[in-house]
Amino acid sequence: MNRLERTVNQLKAYPTWLLSFAVGRIVKFTGTAGISYDLMTRDKVIVSMKNRPKVRNHIGQIHAAAMMLLAETATGMVLGMNVPDDKIPLLKYMNTKFVRRSEGRMQAEASLSEDQQQHIMNTEKGDVVIQVKVTDESGEEPVLCEVCWAWVPKRR
Repeated sequence: MNRLERTVNQLKAYPTWLLSFAVGRIVKFTGTAGISYDLMTRDKVIVSMKNRPKVRNHIGQIHAAAMMLLAETATGMVLGMNVPDDKIPLLKYMNTKFVRRSEGRMQAEASLSEDQQQHIMNTEKGDVVIQVKVTDESGEEPVLCEVCWAWVPKRR
């Protein structure tokens, strides 16, 4: 169990908003954007964002960059729940395709298989493509994302 997973587990005893507040204080951009951390486990992370003025584009929907932030946050956190404390996670690439206009609140759900979790735990330096589903209030996927994260040893 790494430091992030231990911290998340400790915060489960408190109201759910506290996790979002705590992570938002550490990862400041997610706090500024108002990302809510709805579920954080070793195999799945769900984050969401309300369609509020701070994150809207010129046509009233959540901005494209904010949609990508949701996907990056969900995938980065599920990796973060698995990467050993002596490694640094790094975003390697993100392919994004906007396929329709979004409606209202958005959610991103990222998951790792057991094989992927073992690969992260047992590989000194590597990368993994993490599955993420970004949906809007209608339940549709207005954006399709492929996110690849890498990890490297911390410098001593």
